[in-house]
Amino acid sequence: MLKPILAAALLCFTGAAQAAEEPVTIDQGDKRIAAILNLPEGTANPPVVLMMHGFTGSKNEFTVGGTQTGLFALMAATLAQSGIASLRIDFTGSGESSGDWARTTFSGQIADAVDAFDYLQTLPKVDGSRVGILDYSQGGLVGAHLAAARPEAHAVVLWAPVTNPISTYSTIMGPDKVQEGLAAPADSPITADLSWGGQTTLNGAFFHELPLVSAAGAIASYRGPLQVMVGARETIVTPQ
Repeated sequence: MLKPILAAALLCFTGAAQAAEEPVTIDQGDKRIAAILNLPEGTANPPVVLMMHGFTGSKNEFTVGGTQTGLFALMAATLAQSGIASLRIDFTGSGESSGDWARTTFSGQIADAVDAFDYLQTLPKVDGSRVGILDYSQGGLVGAHLAAARPEAHAVVLWAPVTNPISTYSTIMGPDKVQEGLAAPADSPITADLSWGGQTTLNGAFFHELPLVSAAGAIASYRGPLQVMVGARETIVTPQ
């Protein structure tokens, strides 16, 4: 079963060695999703995990402290040690994928997730009947909605998922900016300071969807194995 293997990998991911990786692209019309496929060596027809990054992130995720390796890159290597393949993607507008970050929306990322999941179901190199979902932060919110759209997912791990979008993004960008975004036209750019430093610019359409997405509401319809992991001292993705 995929869930116990995922749980074990998440608990012991330090020190993992890289397996065979290859860049891939998923094309849907004029949209191009950049991704990295990690295949375990010596395992035929392996189960596969779709990994989706958090807000302002990219497919490798943030660098693990004391290393030069991204969290998702390290996670992919650890899964491969257990005979599990993985595909980690850049959402459109992020990383190496096509699109404009300012036009990012939750519905757009959910559509990207569905496209990537469907791609894995037909990929000859993996077992398309055993596709798991592993997501971090905003990716966890997207992953919950993906599980609702693709309930055949073999297992789901939500890692520090955004559970209350208005609260979380008010913490990240400030409540005044969230209110400004909610009131702005869909194509109006809103520039906000981020709580961890730097700035980001998103159109009003991103903010308009904050009240319309719910990780708990979406995952409630999923009947497969589910693991939710939340840090007890989490201060950004709140409340839990």
